Amino acid sequence: MMNAAKYRPEYYPAPQCCNDWTTRESIDRAPIWCSVDMRDGNQSLVIPMSLEQKLEYYKTLLQVGFKEIEVGFPAASDTEYEFLRVLIERGMIPSDVTVQVLTQCREHIIRKTFEACQGAPSAIIHFYNSVSVAQREQVFRKSKEEIKEIAVEGAKLVKQLAEEYEGNFRFEYSPESFTGTEPEYALEVCNAVLDVLQPSAENNVIINLPVTVEMSLPHVYASQVEYMSKHLKYREFVTLSLHPHNDRGTGVADAELGLLAGADRVEGTLFGNGERTGNVDIITLAMNLYSHGVDPKLDFSDMPALTEVYERCTGMRVYERTPYAGALVFAAFSGSHQDAIAKGMKYREEKQLPYWNVPYIPIDPKDINRTYDADVIRVNSQSGKGGIGYLLEQTYGYILPPGMREHLSYVCKGISDKEHKELKAPEVLEIFTQRYLNLQSYVTVSEFDFQRDRDSVHIDVTFLRHGESCRVQAEGNGSLNAMNNALQAYSGKEYTLQVFTQHSMQGKGSQSVAASYIGLETADGTMYWGAGTHTDIMKANTNALLSAFTNMIQGGEC
Repeated sequence: MMNAAKYRPEYYPAPQCCNDWTTRESIDRAPIWCSVDMRDGNQSLVIPMSLEQKLEYYKTLLQVGFKEIEVGFPAASDTEYEFLRVLIERGMIPSDVTVQVLTQCREHIIRKTFEACQGAPSAIIHFYNSVSVAQREQVFRKSKEEIKEIAVEGAKLVKQLAEEYEGNFRFEYSPESFTGTEPEYALEVCNAVLDVLQPSAENNVIINLPVTVEMSLPHVYASQVEYMSKHLKYREFVTLSLHPHNDRGTGVADAELGLLAGADRVEGTLFGNGERTGNVDIITLAMNLYSHGVDPKLDFSDMPALTEVYERCTGMRVYERTPYAGALVFAAFSGSHQDAIAKGMKYREEKQLPYWNVPYIPIDPKDINRTYDADVIRVNSQSGKGGIGYLLEQTYGYILPPGMREHLSYVCKGISDKEHKELKAPEVLEIFTQRYLNLQSYVTVSEFDFQRDRDSVHIDVTFLRHGESCRVQAEGNGSLNAMNNALQAYSGKEYTLQVFTQHSMQGKGSQSVAASYIGLETADGTMYWGAGTHTDIMKANTNALLSAFTNMIQGGEC
C-alpha cells in the first residue's frame, strides 16, 4: 500500500525573496545551448554508442547547429578517451565549436582529462562535486568546509593544468545535486571556486546549476536560480547555466523558468534522453521558443531525419506523443478537430495571414518537414467529414460538396471501425474511387450530340447496357439537364438532380482535368452520390451523373 507519510520535501528554497522572474512574460532570445547527448545521454543507454555511432551522432549535432557539445568523460573509459582524441587529431572540431569534457574533482581524473584534451582548439573543462545535504551526510560524511575544499582544490588544479597543457581551455563548475543543497551554501562554494578561477572578459567561467534530481515545483528552482544570479561574484563574466533532469516530469518548465530567472545557458539532450526519466529535452525547449517567434539558433527543419538518426544510433525510440517530434503530435482523429483545422487552413489561405494561428496545430508541420496528409488529418472511426474532405482536397485535388463529404466520411468511418484500423490517404482515395468515381456498371453512354437554340439544349444520346444500345432524344435548359432528362426517359426512374458542382483539378487550357460531383435525390429523400473526371467538361459531368445513377440503382453499394 502506498504511504505518503514516508516522504517529505528535501529541497531548500532561496533564503530571500527572489521572484523578479514572475514579472517577465516571455523568453525573448535563445540561450546558449550545450548538448550533453554524448555524455549524459550516452551513459544512460542500455548499450552505449560505439565509436562509429558517436561520430555520426556528433556530426548530426554539428548540423543541427550546436556550438557547445559535451563529448564525454574521457577518464571514465577507453572509448570516450579515444573518441575525444579522434575529434582532435582528425581536426573534426570546427573553429566556432567548443567541445566539453566532464571530470570529477579528483586529481588523477582531472589529469587524465587534460591528457585527453591535449591540443584541443577549444574545450570546456567541466568539473564537479556533489554538495547536497544527502550526499554530504550519507556518501562523503564530510562537513560543509571539507566539501567546499574539494571544489576549491579542483579549481586550482584545472587552472594549473590549463597552463601546462597545449590547448584553448575554459572552465565550468557544477555544484552537483544543487536542488538538494541549501542555496546559500551552494553560493558559498561557487564563489570560492570563482575566486580561484578569477573570471574576466578574457576568461569567462560557466557556473552550472544541475537539477540532478527534480525535488520541487519549477517556481522553487526559478527562485533558487535568481538568488544565485543576483549573488554570484564576477557575474558579468560568468555564464549561468542550467542542467535540468526530468524526475517530476517538469524539466522543460524548470529550464524555461530558470531562463526567466536570469540563466544564460542550457545543457540538455535531443528528445530528453538521459538517466532515469531523462535530461531536459532541448528540442522541446527550442521549438517552444520557435512557436513564439524567437529564433532558437538550432535547425530542426527536418525532424523525421533527425529522429531516424537518433533512434538508429541510440537504440531508443521517440514516443509518438513526444512534443513536436512524435509521430502523432499533429494528428487529428476527432471529427470536430479535423473540421476546425480544415476551416482554419482555408481561412489562413483566403486571408493570406502572415502569422500561424490554425486551431489545434501549434506550429506549421511543414516547418519541420512534416506533411498535412500524413501527419495532421488521420482517418479512423472517430473522424469527420471536414477532415476527410480536406485530406482528399489537399492530397489529391478533389473538392467534394458538403453532403458528399459527409456520406464519404460515414463510409470511411464504417470501414475503419469494422477493420479496427486507421485509413491512410491512399486508402481514402481508393474508397472514394471505388464508391463514387467514374462508375458505369449499370449503363454507359457510347455517344452523344448537342444542338442549342435560344431557350434550350437538344441532345441525341446513345445508351449502352448489356451490349444493347438505345438512342434517346431529349431536351433541357442546359447540357447536363438535357443529359439527365435523356437518362430518366431511358431508365424510367424517378429522382431529382439535387446537387451539382465542378472544378478544374490540374493542368491548363484544353489539358485541364475537370472534376464533377452530382447528388441524386429519390422520392424518400435519400441522396446518392457520384463523381466524374475527364478533360472534356461534359464528359466529366456525364461520368458523375452515371456514377450517382449507378449508386442509386444499386442502393448506394458498388
